[in-house]
Amino acid sequence: MIQVAVMGHGVVGSGVTEILLKHSEEIAKKVQEEIYIKKVLDLREFPDSPIADRFTKNFDDIINDDEIKIVVEVMGGLNPAYDFVKKCLENGKSVVTSNKELVAAKGAELLKIAEQNNINFLFEASVGGGIPIIRPLNQCLAANDVYEIDGILNGTTNYILAKMIKESTSFEDALARAQQKGYAERNPAADIEGHDACRKICILASLVFGKHVYPDSVHTEGITKVSLTDVEYAAAWGGVVKLIGSVKLTDGKQEIIVAPMFVSDECQLSSVDGVFNAILVKGDSTGDVVFYGKGAGKLPTASAVVADVMDCVNHQTARRNIIWEDGNADNILPFEQTKYAMYVLANAENTEEALAAADGAFGKVEKLTRKNAEENELAFVTPVLTYADFEKAVEKFEQSGAKVVSNIRVAVI
Repeated sequence: MIQVAVMGHGVVGSGVTEILLKHSEEIAKKVQEEIYIKKVLDLREFPDSPIADRFTKNFDDIINDDEIKIVVEVMGGLNPAYDFVKKCLENGKSVVTSNKELVAAKGAELLKIAEQNNINFLFEASVGGGIPIIRPLNQCLAANDVYEIDGILNGTTNYILAKMIKESTSFEDALARAQQKGYAERNPAADIEGHDACRKICILASLVFGKHVYPDSVHTEGITKVSLTDVEYAAAWGGVVKLIGSVKLTDGKQEIIVAPMFVSDECQLSSVDGVFNAILVKGDSTGDVVFYGKGAGKLPTASAVVADVMDCVNHQTARRNIIWEDGNADNILPFEQTKYAMYVLANAENTEEALAAADGAFGKVEKLTRKNAEENELAFVTPVLTYADFEKAVEKFEQSGAKVVSNIRVAVI
C-alpha cells in the first residue's frame, strides 16, 4: 500500500480524491499497489465527503507522517504551496502538482531538491490540464531536437477570442459570458493579461531547452486591447487572432513571447475554438506534432495529476529523469530583437497620403480592407522587422499626422 496526501480540496483537489476513490481497483491493478488517501489538507470542513475523517487543517500531520510517501499539491499560488512542497521534498516525499505558478517560479530549485533526495517532482497538469505534454516531451519526443513550440495555452482567452471572431461579440461582453459560464475568474487578470499562458510557456521552454525561464523575463501581452476591428482585419488578411505563447532558439538564445497574433487559416492552431488548448511542437525528426484538448477543468486536470501519482508509484526507486538547470535573462533574446511582420491599425485625415507615409516608414506595406470601414481608417501589414525597428518606424509614421490605434504581431507558425 502506498499512502498519499492531498493538499487542497478545491476544484482540482476534489477531482483527484474522486478519481483515486472511484477508480481505486483499476489503478491498483495498473501500478501493482493500492493507493490510499491518508490525509487531505484544507482549512474548510467537508462533512459530506466519504473520507471526511481524513481531513486535517494542520500541515504537520502530513510532513511528520513517515508513512505518507507521495504528496499532491493542488492549492495553487506560491504561498504556502512553495514552503509546503519544499519541505515535503526535503523530507523524502515525492510531490505531484498542478500549480503552474509554482513550477514556473521555483521549478529548477524544486527539481534539484527532488534529485538530491532521489524522489520525484512531477507536474504534468501544470501546462495543459488534461492534455499530455510534459511526459511526451520528456519521453516520446526525447530523440528529437525540439526547436520550437507554439501554443494556445489559455482556454479563457481562447473562448473570448472565439466569441469575438464567430459572433462579433465585444471583448467586454465575451469576458462577461466567460465569467457567467465559469471559464473566467471574477478577477480574470491572470488570463486576459497573458500571465497564465506565460507561466505555461516558461515551463515548456525550461523543459525543452534545459534552462529555467522565469516569467518576469518574458515579454507578455494580453488580449484586453484586441478589438472587433482587429478581428475583422485578421479575417481580411486570411486568419484569426489568437493569444500565442511561443519559444524557439534564435542565435543560441531563447526567443520567447506571449502575445496576441494573427494566425493564418492554414495553420492548425487557427481552428482551435472555445476553451480548448493546443500545443504545436516542432521537432527535427517528427516534424510538427499537435497536442489538443481541454486545458483546464476539474476531471481533465485531476486525471493528469493522478497519472503523475501513478508514475511516482512506478518510480519509487528509480526516479523520473526530469531536470533542468537554473537560468537567468542571459539565455533570453531581448524582445526588442524579435522579428515579426506587424499588423497596424491607424487613423489619418488622408489615408492615401498615410499609406505612402507607411511605405516610407516601414518599407512596402500590404494594405488591408474591410466592409464598413471608417473614413479615416487605415490598416496594413508591415514587412518583417525587429520590434526595435518597428517602434522607430511607428514614430516616423506618426510624424506624417497619422495615429497608430493598435498593432498585433503576425505569427510565423
